[in-house]
Amino acid sequence: MPRRPRCRCIGGYPDHWAFSPDEAAEGEPIIMRLDEFETIRLLDKEGLTQEQCAARMGVARTTVTAIYESARRKLAEALIDGRRLVLRGGSYRLGDQGTEHITEKETDTMRIAVTYENGAIFQHFGHTEQFKLYDVADGKIVSEQIVGTNGSGHGALAGFLKAAQADALICGGIGLGAQEALAEAGIKLYAGVTGSADAAAKALAEGTLAYDPNA
Repeated sequence: MPRRPRCRCIGGYPDHWAFSPDEAAEGEPIIMRLDEFETIRLLDKEGLTQEQCAARMGVARTTVTAIYESARRKLAEALIDGRRLVLRGGSYRLGDQGTEHITEKETDTMRIAVTYENGAIFQHFGHTEQFKLYDVADGKIVSEQIVGTNGSGHGALAGFLKAAQADALICGGIGLGAQEALAEAGIKLYAGVTGSADAAAKALAEGTLAYDPNA
């Protein structure tokens, strides 16, 4: 049986998940794993050495070399052959997302996150400065906490929610990139909701929340 690859640490989720030529893309899309994307970010964008990149990702330098070569081949194919490039999956874990102050979720508990401002659902996911977290057991809210986010941008916020152990998100408007980030994080989305954050969380806990899947 082949050995399972060691999880590579990535700094967070990207803000952009797909890239296409202006004209119609040729052939099947190319899938770049998030650990491959991370080597492009660290080596080419941040200018780290392969040794520094390996330390960030928690793997050997030779592993970074192999991941990076695979990523560069995929970039070349996308650029030269005019194919769509999609970021998805991979053997990775998220690095520190600044969630140490958040109370851990209990076993058999669902955690609902709501974009939050002054008691109401904040309507712009990518710019929210706070989430209110509700822990639900047996259809009832058993605990609540308000937490500040550590930045803006849907990739950073999706990573924050993943690290905060959120299972579901209630919000107002949300873009396609944010939806893709949340899907990658395994967080169920309930968008297009307005009004009281507490009332929406209670409704979701009871299975009666009205939301817009196309928001």
